Amino acid sequence: MSSSDVLFVYGTLRRGCNTAEAWRLHRESMWLGVGAARGQLYKVGWYPALVADPELADKVTGDVVRMAQPEATFAWLDAYEECTPDFPEPHEYRRELIEIICEGGAMRAWTYVYARPVEGLEEIVGGDWLDRFPSR
Repeated sequence: MSSSDVLFVYGTLRRGCNTAEAWRLHRESMWLGVGAARGQLYKVGWYPALVADPELADKVTGDVVRMAQPEATFAWLDAYEECTPDFPEPHEYRRELIEIICEGGAMRAWTYVYARPVEGLEEIVGGDWLDRFPSR
């Protein structure tokens, strides 16, 4: 499996979230399981922000999916995450490859990491958005 078609989602795009974008993502991809990324999760309004840090022991829980058509999926996901040239900079998120830990071991996957300061944001202790906000 190529890492270019694997995506790690940790918030409003996870299975169990009742957003149109979550439903679309899971129609257009295959769910591979639950994984974790090293870092911290913060609450930004009604959605979360991942600050990835491979040096941290803290883990953020998310879903791992394989996209059937990565280019098409990234086109609408980048717009959803407001990190296309159509949105003013500095962008809130940036898409990057990070290491995630899955049942089968470590792998690299795309995710959207928070690109702004986190001062004043509430940390989501435990790193699982669905544990804290299950109906989102």
